[in-house]
Amino acid sequence: MTRRWVVHLPVVATDLPAAQRIARVVARWTLILPQTDPGEITVSAEDAQGVRHRVFCDLLLPGGRRCVLRADHDGPCARRLVSR
Repeated sequence: MTRRWVVHLPVVATDLPAAQRIARVVARWTLILPQTDPGEITVSAEDAQGVRHRVFCDLLLPGGRRCVLRADHDGPCARRLVSR
């Protein structure tokens, strides 16, 4: 069994939504690396690292793919980002 490791990358953000936006950008950039699991990305305050906030919904959809929308999104899950 391959062990999983977590890489912690501190960033400066003004609040939780800003930190989650930064994390979404970083997660999407890491898709080029097969070792990453961007759907599992979370953020936490530096002084409360045990309190983690999900960035993506990541619900398993029919066919085995995962929802790529933000955590706690409104409306149905999606396998692709929706253009606005």
